[in-house]
Amino acid sequence: MTHIRWFDDIGIDDVPLVGGKTASLGELYRELRAAGIRVPYGFAITAAGYRAVVGDAQERIATLLRGIDGRDVAALARAGASIRAIVEAAPWPADLERSVRDAYSVLSEGTAGGVAVAVRSSATAEDLPDASFAGQQETYLGVRGADEVVLACRRCFASLFTDRAIAYRIDRGFDHLAVALSIAIQRMVRSDLGAAGVMFTLDPDSGFPNVVLIESAYGLGESVVSGTIDPDAFWVFKPTLARGAAAILKRTVGAKDWKQALGADGRPQRVELPAEDAAALSLGDAEVLELARAAMAIEAHYSRRRGEPTPMDIEWAKDGADGHLYIVQARPETVHHGHVAAVGDIFDLAETAEAPIVTGRAVGQAIGTGCARLVRDRADLVKFQPGDVLVAAMTDPDWEPVMKRAAAIVTDRGGRTCHAAIVSRELGVPCVVGTERATTTIVDGEPVTVSCAAGEIGAVYRGTVPFTRRPVDATGLARPKTTVMLNVASPEQAFRLGMLPADGVGLARIEFIMTNAVGVHPMAALHCERVSDPDVRARVEALVSGYPERGAYVVDRLAEGVAMIAAAFYPRDVIVRLSDFKSNEYAGLLGGRDFEPTEANPMLGFRGAYRYTHERYRDAFALECRAMRRVREDMGLTNVKLMIPFCRTPEEGRRVVALMAAHGLRRGEHGLEIYVMCEIPSNVILAAEFAEVFDGFSIGSNDLTQLVLGVDRDSELVAPVFDERNAAVLSMIADVIRKAHAAGRRVGICGQAPSDYPEFARFLVREGIDSISLNPDALLHGLEVIARAESAKDRGES
Repeated sequence: MTHIRWFDDIGIDDVPLVGGKTASLGELYRELRAAGIRVPYGFAITAAGYRAVVGDAQERIATLLRGIDGRDVAALARAGASIRAIVEAAPWPADLERSVRDAYSVLSEGTAGGVAVAVRSSATAEDLPDASFAGQQETYLGVRGADEVVLACRRCFASLFTDRAIAYRIDRGFDHLAVALSIAIQRMVRSDLGAAGVMFTLDPDSGFPNVVLIESAYGLGESVVSGTIDPDAFWVFKPTLARGAAAILKRTVGAKDWKQALGADGRPQRVELPAEDAAALSLGDAEVLELARAAMAIEAHYSRRRGEPTPMDIEWAKDGADGHLYIVQARPETVHHGHVAAVGDIFDLAETAEAPIVTGRAVGQAIGTGCARLVRDRADLVKFQPGDVLVAAMTDPDWEPVMKRAAAIVTDRGGRTCHAAIVSRELGVPCVVGTERATTTIVDGEPVTVSCAAGEIGAVYRGTVPFTRRPVDATGLARPKTTVMLNVASPEQAFRLGMLPADGVGLARIEFIMTNAVGVHPMAALHCERVSDPDVRARVEALVSGYPERGAYVVDRLAEGVAMIAAAFYPRDVIVRLSDFKSNEYAGLLGGRDFEPTEANPMLGFRGAYRYTHERYRDAFALECRAMRRVREDMGLTNVKLMIPFCRTPEEGRRVVALMAAHGLRRGEHGLEIYVMCEIPSNVILAAEFAEVFDGFSIGSNDLTQLVLGVDRDSELVAPVFDERNAAVLSMIADVIRKAHAAGRRVGICGQAPSDYPEFARFLVREGIDSISLNPDALLHGLEVIARAESAKDRGES
C-alpha cells in the first residue's frame, strides 16, 4: 500500500505528500484527540498516487493549458472539460486500485456492505496562509462500496482541473503541473440526520480576533458552505470562555426551511423542514460552547506549530445518530492572516434620502458601484463586464474568474461563511448576502451602489451614491495622556471600532439597541394584554412567544447588543448608559403608545433616573438590569460600567442605585462602577453630593448647553443660540471638573462638542478632564488635537 497513508501517520508537515486538507485532518486526529476533539477516521491516497495516474498525460494537459489566461471564460471551459476527461479515463496502476480497495475494506471492518465514507479532494497547494483554494476541487459524500469509492476517486483526481481551480491557480501564480492531488477517504458523519456548518476563530469581516463565529444549519454542511441556505449564527467570546463563562455573545436564527440529506441512493437531496424546526436554533448552547472550545484548541495548536497567531477556518458536523460533534476540516484563515488592524481604508457613504432596494448581511466594510448584472446560470457570465455588480441567487465556485472582476457581489441566499462571502473577502470585493430578493428586485443593467460600510447590515441603493474612501494608519500616532474613548451606538460596527486606537467606550447608548434589536416597548412585552391595537398586540406576542417568560425576549436582545460592544473593547472600559428615551420616543416603539404619557415637553419630562423608579416603568427597568447582569456575570464582561442619565437630584440617584442593587447590580461588587451623566445644572451645583452616590461623572454637553442657555435643542428657530463653547457652558464644565477631582472622582465628557470643535477639546485638556469620548469618525484627528493641546499645556501656553 505504497500510495496509502492512514490518518495516524499524517501531520501538518505532510502537505507535499497528502495536500493541505488531509495533512490537517491527520494533524487533528493525531495530536488533538487527547483534548476531546473528534475527527472521523480514514486514510489518504498520496499525491504520488495522483502522479502515477496522470504521468503519461502531463504533456497533453500542458498543451491544453497553453495560452489559457482565465479571461476567456469559454476557452477556459473547453480546456477544463478536455483535461478532466483525460484524467478521469487515465488507467490506474494495479497496485493503487488494489490498495484503495484494501484500505476501504479495513475501514469498513464489521460493517455489512461497507461503511459510508466521504471522498474528499486535497491539493498540495491548498490551505496555505495566503491562499485557501476553498471549494476548488470536488468532494463526494455518502459513498458506499469499493467500486463506488474508486469511481469517486477518479472524479476527484479530475477535479484538480475544474474551471475554477485552473483560474485560481492562474490568478495566484501556481504552476498547474506542479500541483498534485491527494484524496482523503474518511468515515461519513451522519450530519444529514443532525447539523453541520463552519466556524472561524475570528470575525471574518473585520478581522477582530477575540470571537469564534459559528454558522450552522440542519443537514449536510454543503448548504452552508455553498450559500444555498441562510444559516443560524453564534458569536462566542474567547477570553471569557477560556475562564469558564457562558460566553455566547449573540445568536441569530437563519431562514433554514430545508436541509440537504442523503437519499436512498447515497446522493444529496433537498428535504423540506417543518416550520417549528426552521424557526428553532439548530444547536443548543452547550453544543455551541463545545464547538467554540474546540476551535480555540485548534487555533492554539496551529499557532504553536507555525510560531505565529494563526486564525482558523474550520468545518464541523454533528452526527444525528450518535449525537457527537466532529471536526471535518481545519485550515488557516487567509484574508486576515498577518493583518495589521490599525491600517486600512474607511468607507463612508454620503447621506441619501433613497431607501435601499434590498438589504442583507454585509461582507467586509467597503463600498462598490457599477451596473447590476443578473447571473442566473453559467450562460449569463458571457455578458458580465469588469466593474459590473454581480447579482445572483448564490454564487458558484466556477464563477471565480468573473467574481474577481466585479465591483460588488449581491446574493439572495447565504451567510457570512458561504462561498460568495469567503471569496469576496479574499478578493476585497464588497458583498451583500442573504438579501432574499435581489434577483427579483434589482433590474439588470441599472447602476447600483453596494454599501457594506454601516456594519452588519449591507444595503444596495439605486444609482451611483457618492462615497469617500479614507486610508487609515494609526500605528504611528502619538497617544495622549488624556484617556480618549469612543461614543458607540451600533453593536454591528463594534468589532471594527474596537480595533481603533481608543482607550474604551465612553458612551454606549442602549437606545439604538432598543430600537433596532428589541423593537418593542419593554412594558408592552411584559403586558401584551394591555396593548389596545389587535394587530400591534399580535406582533408583540409573536416576538415574545417561544421564550420562557415575556421579559426574556427584551433581556436577550439588550444583553446581546451590549455584549457585542463590550467584547469588542475588552478589557477596556465600556460605559453603558441605561435607556434615555423621552416619552414621545418610547411611544414610537411597538406597543409603546399604550404605556407612555402625552407630554408638552418630553425633553424635560418623564425620562432618565426618575423614570426608572416610577411605577409606570419600574418593571421595564428591571429588564435592563437583568440584561446588564447577564453581560457582566454570565458572559464575564466585567469591563461594563453603568451610567445613569438625567438624574436631577442626589436623592433620585440614591433610589436608582438602591433599586439596581435589589436587581443584583451592587456598586463595587465584581468591580461594578456606576456613573452619572452631568447634563443638568444641578449636577454641577451639587457635584460634591452626587460624588457621594456615584463613582464618576460624564458630561453630556448637548443637554447641559440646552439647560444652561435655556435653548430647546430640537428647535430650528433658536438653533443659532445653541453653542457648547458659550462662556456660561464652559464655566459650568470647568466647575464640575474641579469639584469632581476635589471629591476624588473621575470626570469625562461624551457629548458631541469635542468631535466637532478642536478648540473645545483644547479647553477640556487645559481644565484637566480625565477622559474625552469622541465619535469614531473624529477619533484619529481628535488624538492629534488632544496630543497637541497637552504639549501646549506642558509648555504653559494658553
